[in-house]
Amino acid sequence: MEYTIRKMEERDVNPVQEVAKKSWNTTYEKIIPLEIQERFLDTAYNDEMMIKRLNGSYLYVAEKDQQIVGFANFSTVKEEGEVELGAIYLYPEYQGKGIGTALLHEGIKNLKGVKSIYINVEKENSIGTNFYQAKGFEVISEFDDNLEGHITKMFRMVLSV
Repeated sequence: MEYTIRKMEERDVNPVQEVAKKSWNTTYEKIIPLEIQERFLDTAYNDEMMIKRLNGSYLYVAEKDQQIVGFANFSTVKEEGEVELGAIYLYPEYQGKGIGTALLHEGIKNLKGVKSIYINVEKENSIGTNFYQAKGFEVISEFDDNLEGHITKMFRMVLSV
């Protein structure tokens, strides 16, 4: 499958919001109530937050036929070489085609001094946990998270680069 990975630009905000919404709704359909998902998405992916992310972190998009089909969001590199991977989200029909891996590798390639990448993954999100484990991430802890009043079971995972 032919696709392009590039840095996100301001014009990509709406398509990225659509990917986040569709990806969340599909992934968490039976895990997190829809109203909680919608509240989270409205908070975390509103226009203002997207511009903040664009200016304060590393965002990459995956394009197929000039359409954005996925994205990844990495924090800046901390002193110890630690990076937080906030998200790799793809439209469901583009999962399992190497695009998520390409987004992960783009971040690793461009983040100078990165030694370890951390991510929090919902424990019941088997697609996500399987993806990250296949890429070499290891579970280092489990914790409960309060997502808009809904308690989720989370894995804290790390990848040594």
